Amino acid sequence: MQILLSKTEAKIWLILLSITSVLFIIGLFLPMMTLSKLVFFKNTISVASGIYELLIGGHYFLFLLVSGFSIVLPLLKLGLLYQVLINNQIKSRKQEKLLHLMHEYGRWGMLDVFVVAILIVTVKLDAIANIQIHSGLYVFGLAVLMIMTITHRLIKLYEQKS
Repeated sequence: MQILLSKTEAKIWLILLSITSVLFIIGLFLPMMTLSKLVFFKNTISVASGIYELLIGGHYFLFLLVSGFSIVLPLLKLGLLYQVLINNQIKSRKQEKLLHLMHEYGRWGMLDVFVVAILIVTVKLDAIANIQIHSGLYVFGLAVLMIMTITHRLIKLYEQKS
């Protein structure tokens, strides 16, 4: 397989991927929104706390679905991206297929479904509760966009070299 990037470019992409990884982890735990009912009840939610609430609430299918698309797949994608960038090449046909698959389907799992869910919650609850958006939404969203961008760029570079 061919080298994808110069050493300097690979280092820059590794730095960007490291920043992305940090943002992703922070975004999982930062508060995304606070739901306030009346004056007395407030509930602040992060991705991690929301997934945990699904688990303890007995919503196992939703827990698996949301944690799979919001945590497991992005972590697998980050691992694969690190592997490609550290080696500076896509070493096998299997790695190439995984990268393409994660790029094509990962964006639906991470970004579109997430944004649609936030919009649904916001629209449905606005009449009965006050919703405040917090920095976790922006940090997590930025991390997702950065993962998608890095994956897209590496795939384009690979296709140009092939």
